[in-house]
Amino acid sequence: MTTEEPRRQRLTRAEAKARTRKLLLEAAAQTFARKGYAGSSVEEIAEAAGFSIGALYSNFGNKEELFLELSTTYNADRIAEASEVLLDQDADPVQAVNEVSRLLVDAADKDTDFSLLQAEFWLYAVRNPQVLDQMATRMRTPRAALEQLVGKSLETMPAPAEATPKAVATIVAALFEGLVRQRRIDPDQVPEELFGAALRWLFSGIEVSGREKKVAAPAKRKPAKRPRQG
Repeated sequence: MTTEEPRRQRLTRAEAKARTRKLLLEAAAQTFARKGYAGSSVEEIAEAAGFSIGALYSNFGNKEELFLELSTTYNADRIAEASEVLLDQDADPVQAVNEVSRLLVDAADKDTDFSLLQAEFWLYAVRNPQVLDQMATRMRTPRAALEQLVGKSLETMPAPAEATPKAVATIVAALFEGLVRQRRIDPDQVPEELFGAALRWLFSGIEVSGREKKVAAPAKRKPAKRPRQG
């Protein structure tokens, strides 16, 4: 090595651990996509990443944890993309909703391997309650981000009390996941603009319901004035 060549800096322990986790997750994603969740083994994943089984288990407790980490990151990234589009103050509202619709199309048409893996893992988790509990816990992070995004929209309208960010976020997530699966089955039944239209219908209904309840709410009666005593 000549004196002009920069010396390679040694990674800190935290940096090395982060790099190992990243490589293991990348290898897991490739292995799962190629062989499915059930057909993949931790041995294959560790070998594909260039690490020992011990290195894998020092970063992830088991294969379920590996997949849940991938799934959580995937969902968080999709929500972050939607947030960036919808919270852009300069964006045209109609165009923004259309952009969000394209996220669904990408999930159904381009991320086919991962959507299939999520369906496979869902079946596995339903049959294994302890894994289902882990799945629910992991999904709270991206779901909280979705609740925050939904909450910002609800602040701009007279929403009824029961239309909480948590409740509406649950419906939005169910719409997205359900339409992704429907588009995989029959793309003609789920055109690109359908998810955006469904979101408009949902929030329009919430706004109308909020206005109706506001009008129907009885006015507070003022206390009767006491007659003056002479």
